[in-house]
Amino acid sequence: MACSFLNTDEASPAALTDLCLTYVSQNLECFCVKRPDGSLCFREAVLFPQELADQLLAKMATEGLLNDSTVGVFRNCEYLRLRRACIRTARISAEAFQKALCPHRLLELDAARVNADLTIHDILQGLATNKYCQESLQRLGLTGLTMSSLEEPIRYCFSSLQGLRSLSLANVDFYDSGLVDVCSLPRLESLDLSNTSVTNLSPLLGLKERLRSLTLHQLKRLELNVALCVCVCTVKLHLDISDDKQFTSDVARQLLGQPGILPALVSLDVSGRKQVTDAAVKAFVKERPGMTFVGLLATDAGFSDFLSGEGNLKVTGEANETQICEALRRYSEREGFVREALFHLFSLTHVMEKPRPDILKLVVLGMKNHPATLNVQLAASACVFNLTKQDLAAGMPVRLLSTVTQLLLEAMRTFPNHQQLQKNCLLSLCSDRILQEVPFNRFEAAKLVMQWLCNHEDQNMQRMAVAIISILAAKVQYIKYSLSALQQLLHIVRQKANQGVVDATLKFTLSALWNLTDESPTTCRHFIENQGLDLFIKVLESFPNESSIQQKVLGLLNNIAEVGELHGELMVQGFLDHISTLLHSPEVEVSYFAAGILAHLTSRGEDAWTLSPDLRSSLLEQLHAVITKWPPPECEMVAYRSFNPFFPLLECFHTPGVQLWAAWAMQHVCSKNAARYCSMLLEEGGLQQLERVHTHPQTHRDVKRLAESILDSLQRHRARTGQPAQTNTSRRPPPPPPPPPPQ
Repeated sequence: MACSFLNTDEASPAALTDLCLTYVSQNLECFCVKRPDGSLCFREAVLFPQELADQLLAKMATEGLLNDSTVGVFRNCEYLRLRRACIRTARISAEAFQKALCPHRLLELDAARVNADLTIHDILQGLATNKYCQESLQRLGLTGLTMSSLEEPIRYCFSSLQGLRSLSLANVDFYDSGLVDVCSLPRLESLDLSNTSVTNLSPLLGLKERLRSLTLHQLKRLELNVALCVCVCTVKLHLDISDDKQFTSDVARQLLGQPGILPALVSLDVSGRKQVTDAAVKAFVKERPGMTFVGLLATDAGFSDFLSGEGNLKVTGEANETQICEALRRYSEREGFVREALFHLFSLTHVMEKPRPDILKLVVLGMKNHPATLNVQLAASACVFNLTKQDLAAGMPVRLLSTVTQLLLEAMRTFPNHQQLQKNCLLSLCSDRILQEVPFNRFEAAKLVMQWLCNHEDQNMQRMAVAIISILAAKVQYIKYSLSALQQLLHIVRQKANQGVVDATLKFTLSALWNLTDESPTTCRHFIENQGLDLFIKVLESFPNESSIQQKVLGLLNNIAEVGELHGELMVQGFLDHISTLLHSPEVEVSYFAAGILAHLTSRGEDAWTLSPDLRSSLLEQLHAVITKWPPPECEMVAYRSFNPFFPLLECFHTPGVQLWAAWAMQHVCSKNAARYCSMLLEEGGLQQLERVHTHPQTHRDVKRLAESILDSLQRHRARTGQPAQTNTSRRPPPPPPPPPPQ
């Protein structure tokens, strides 16, 4: 029995109900006061519809927010009435359970894998205090619980739950004596005894006229008495005798070979039982035309057309996609079968050419249910990469990608030293769609990727990690303040410069450093202190014909030049000579960034200039002359978050070259992307700034011409949109190119 939520389509926006429940569950203390015992109580009387109360409890449980304090809000049965209570994996005590949940008239209770402090004995004892519950409770899930505490003898009191129809005791230390008590329940129709210590199934004979579902998955010594007890059932029965541990046993073969038994059988699961053949299964099913399902995963059967799973008879197996997907659906909580199905799925997804969100959802289900199982996460992360690589990610719903990305991060955090798992996760994360468009915890991702990068030097994985960092660096402040991240990235650049190698790793590393230093004076200072300037001069000298490398290096140096207190570090003759040379580059992009450095360095007036006036004058003249010769670029060279860094440069009426560079840059992006940049300029008060420049008597005619062009663009934009002028902030360097497909 699983927690149930509203069925939602990942391709659609999240339901308002779900968003509200998420907010309430994550901010519960804002709406509550604490009782003397520390439990929470709503500050005001809040009447929840019954279905929403069930959903709130389930959401709190599945998100790890249900504990002795938070469960206190459910003590008031008048305002939060529970009927289908899910407390899976919660950490609550027996006392909190009894006070908060037992007073409700429950129809269902799913307490699978709650903490060891809450035993089955505690739950049964608590439910027994509510006479209504004894009659109303129909479904009870106790999977993975402890029967009783060490101080208490094992007591069975299931017989008090007279209305119970479905009971799950899977993975419970449950014995024969308890089965006698369970089988006395007058309405019991469904029983799960998987992986228990029951050895004598004869009490089941008392249920032969009403038992409709019997699950004996991985039951010890099953072969001794399964035929005796289940073969006498005359009602429609779902029988599960599968075993994901694949112990040697011929119980399935024996059952399939007995003619005439279970004539009304609806489904039979023998997955994991190796001694099963297509011929035996086919003959068995044909004798029982009412059968709708047969489980054959990890057996020798399922490869005939009759058992393909394509028709009315559903089949779990490994012969085709239909069987594998059915296995992932039905066995999502059995880690052995999930691992087996994912292993076979990987081979299929390797050659898929169209987006398959339906399959990715099944992979997500397995990852969610087995977060600490390495083999499941290893196989699942490999399937995720195959299902989201290259263009396939574009066809996946954003919410589904968001969920799977968070699960990948959880796997990276759980298994930090497993190289193949980390590689699988990095491969999937190295997607432009995921990194740019999908919501996920980028702070956590940045920490995990940087942690890996600082501890490993595998070349292929290094390239992926740096590609991810190059994009995250523009979005996550954490990386900007990480000295170890900066040092590791500089180390990579130093390696590549010494080797004279230009590759994707170097380009992504330079992009990452460019983003790291953007609007971060502290990081710029760390860059200088860690000999970054000398290293970048060496890179410029090592790759004189690589314009893409030069652009990234100069883009970062622009960030350094924006920090006034670091100007002294850049006032070095050799550095200025190199920048002056690049100013005259035939590549407009290279010349543009070189000019930006000089514009920032010369914008503070003669008092800030530590070199000779003649050199300063010469550089300003070169700056002005070069800019007037630039042809309009065909595409947008740089992206900005804000124009605010340009406004001080526009005030430099004593240095027309500085003004000219700022005006040219603004005119360039406004002409290439008017919708974005004209709006930004109006919002930040740029209209007034440009009008002042345009009318100022000291403005050089070249600057005035550009200012007039920008004002015309703003006027046209305002006419189209009616947008007023306002104020705002922030700038960014150009986004790096999307990472290439991993080799």
